[in-house]
Amino acid sequence: MKRQFAERQGRVGEARAALWLQMQGWRILDRRRKTPVGEIDLICRRRNVVAFVEVKWRKAAAELDHAIDEYRLGRVAAAVESVAHEYADGGEDIRIDVLLLAPGSFPRHIVNAWQP
Repeated sequence: MKRQFAERQGRVGEARAALWLQMQGWRILDRRRKTPVGEIDLICRRRNVVAFVEVKWRKAAAELDHAIDEYRLGRVAAAVESVAHEYADGGEDIRIDVLLLAPGSFPRHIVNAWQP
């Protein structure tokens, strides 16, 4: 039951993140893209940038400081590596962003969060 609640809250966070990104001029290309090595929450494009976005939703803004770490970003990076060619044709910049959300707080967008 607790896992189902967390899954539902994660989906709510991803929907809010997608809406916020669209308001910033991003076009959503894909959601919850599963790969053999992990899942990418959102894939979006703005001009010549394709961003693979990890979304973290927490009940309180204070919890966001510890929501993402190098291990989780490494898994996202592995997933991106396996599918990036499907979303970028070689002329675009590719990056991994993180979007941190909590009720009552402004979204925190960490641009280019992963540097291999």
